[in-house]
Amino acid sequence: MFHIGTVYKLFIKVYRYCTAKYAYCVNIVKIDIKTMHDHSNDPQRAQHALLLGLLAVTLFALTLPMSKLAIGSAATPYLSPWFIAFGRAAVAGVLAIAYLYHTRAVWPKGRQWRYLLYIGLGNALGFPILQSIGLLYVPSSHAAVFNGLLPLATAAIAALLFRQHAPLRFWFWALLGAILVMIFALWRAYQHDGALTLHYADVLIFIAVLLCGYGYAYGAKLSRELPAAQVLCWMLVLFLPLTAPASFLTLPKHAIPLSAWLGFAYVAVLSMWAGMMIWYHALHIGGAVRVSQVQIIQPFLTIMFSVPLLGERFEWLTVVFAAAVVWTAYMGKKVPIQTKATHGKLSG
Repeated sequence: MFHIGTVYKLFIKVYRYCTAKYAYCVNIVKIDIKTMHDHSNDPQRAQHALLLGLLAVTLFALTLPMSKLAIGSAATPYLSPWFIAFGRAAVAGVLAIAYLYHTRAVWPKGRQWRYLLYIGLGNALGFPILQSIGLLYVPSSHAAVFNGLLPLATAAIAALLFRQHAPLRFWFWALLGAILVMIFALWRAYQHDGALTLHYADVLIFIAVLLCGYGYAYGAKLSRELPAAQVLCWMLVLFLPLTAPASFLTLPKHAIPLSAWLGFAYVAVLSMWAGMMIWYHALHIGGAVRVSQVQIIQPFLTIMFSVPLLGERFEWLTVVFAAAVVWTAYMGKKVPIQTKATHGKLSG
């Protein structure tokens, strides 16, 4: 049962915070790529970066519960996965236009548009569509375990795409993480159906994680030439001619509860745009290596939020599997990966 009172109060508080700080959020992510430098040795800036990173991760952790709130279930569907995927990207795309205009961003050139296309196929379309379909059949805490594999999946896909040399122990941790996710999915299937078979929702969510990692890998590569916040915004604008009309075509034809619309508004405004902008600024002022470590707590926050917001059961074994998957991601990230290609202009 959805607790609409809790959801409404949470949404209003976050919405008021973000709207009151709109000008601040725009200014803090205005990065001049020519003057980028590392401030991570400044203790005060480092602490500020970690706090912003924690805020962004908290916003991200609520994405799955809010998506589940908007989608409903297979028995009682609300907003379609297609509308949620297209709609959230369209709303964020409009905000991206405002940001790019405000900052007088330089237009991407040449191959940069192709990389933006790759990023959008993974992050704006593939990931939200497949994960939303999967959420019709599984709890958000279930999907959180799969998402714990995302940092490792991103690194593995980047190593394959960009001819980076990853040591054998890196692939050991990547394979172990994937095996743990599969064991978890089989355990949940046996727990609910009495059979050791994967539900196709698990397959969709796993593919969604891979597509998200694919988009993140290209995003990291393109961020060598464009500020990361602009990469996000230009990607959203590039797909706006598709996502905007598709949103209207997939609008629900039946009455939708307010809680579902609040969930959609959250993933569109706070997860897809505001959270990402805050996250990119945190990485910029605090350093990617230091700040990215706070992502470790994201699956646990998702599980914690799913209990009061969605009424999901708290299961310790789910937490154990989430911790194990996060541990493999952490160990895999510690393994140094050497890049064979040059670090200059984009290639390929």
